[in-house]
Amino acid sequence: MLLVLLGLAAFGLLTSTVFAGMVLAGMRHYLRSCPGNETADHFAPPLSLLKPLHGDEPGLAAHLATFFEQDYPEYEILFCAADAADAGLAVARAVAGRYPQIPVQFLTTGTPKYINAKVHSLELMTAAAKYPILVISDSDVRVRHDYLRAVSAPFVDPKVGGMTCLYRGVAAEGGLWAHLEAVGMSVEMTAGVLVANMLEGTQFALGPTMAFRKECIDAMGGMGTIGDYCSDDYLLGNEVHRQGKTMVLSHHIIDHMIINSSLTDSLKHQARWMKSTRFSRPKGHFGTALTFSLPFGLLGLVAGLAMGRPLLGAAMLAWSVLTRWMIAWAAGYMVVGETNPVLLYVLFPIRDLMGFGFWVASYLSSEILWRGKVYELLPRGRMRLIR
Repeated sequence: MLLVLLGLAAFGLLTSTVFAGMVLAGMRHYLRSCPGNETADHFAPPLSLLKPLHGDEPGLAAHLATFFEQDYPEYEILFCAADAADAGLAVARAVAGRYPQIPVQFLTTGTPKYINAKVHSLELMTAAAKYPILVISDSDVRVRHDYLRAVSAPFVDPKVGGMTCLYRGVAAEGGLWAHLEAVGMSVEMTAGVLVANMLEGTQFALGPTMAFRKECIDAMGGMGTIGDYCSDDYLLGNEVHRQGKTMVLSHHIIDHMIINSSLTDSLKHQARWMKSTRFSRPKGHFGTALTFSLPFGLLGLVAGLAMGRPLLGAAMLAWSVLTRWMIAWAAGYMVVGETNPVLLYVLFPIRDLMGFGFWVASYLSSEILWRGKVYELLPRGRMRLIR
């Protein structure tokens, strides 16, 4: 039995080491590419920036202000919430009042007609948008002044139908759990995207920032076609790819603010995300188990100690940590620019172990809790309201 456990640990360390090597290769591939001629400063088409809102959140006013302070000649911002009295919409109105030179529209959906209320907001904003390129950004995002220039640049190529940005997790209010979630975004998520981008190109979009030609949204039948799905960002990018258009992974990195500072909120958010991935991309999600390293390193340590071979067990654990440091350096430092060594080299190995736990938990139930309601996840990530 101990030999079986040791063999399983060795197999897991082998596969996770191969994955670490793929991340390094994916980093090299990404950094050497130049998607969408991002230095084409002369190209600046008018843009419609869509911002769905749902209540107030820490730092919302400051984050929204960064979208009004863009070094860009012509764009509009559209905000949408379920209710005119929404606290987030009130914050957006106050911020917009400080920038009268930027055209703004404020919309409300009333009772959402789709399970995914965000999609209803996107549908209304798309219909109201004046310009043919739509930039969609979550409320918990902070950007630099050159954000819109980077987002628009890939569309100089008429074959490009959409683009998306990698992001760096930032614990807005500090706290251990927020930092662990942030390093998962900065490193774990980025690592997976780098490998996917290297192997098959970008066939998806990432929710914090994605941009599409309006004609591509129309060609898929409009935003409403994904109204009952959890992973709306993935489906939008995948649909554009299926239309034969190019999806571009930008070199512009944005900040994704983590507002789940408590353990409970952080666990709920990450569990929901892991379950949605399981249903949206079931084959890839299943294989994710072989990319984690710390669980196999700890298994090797336990087996080695039980067999009277403590040095072997310790070596297996040390190797598992080393491969996580490799990924943290490649994805976290070299790609998204995270420079805090504590986050990268102390917290990421812990996050790797937590990630495996979330992966296991994703198979224990098909239910998710989202904004106070419980949904059952169906194939491709379709949601069904339970209570």
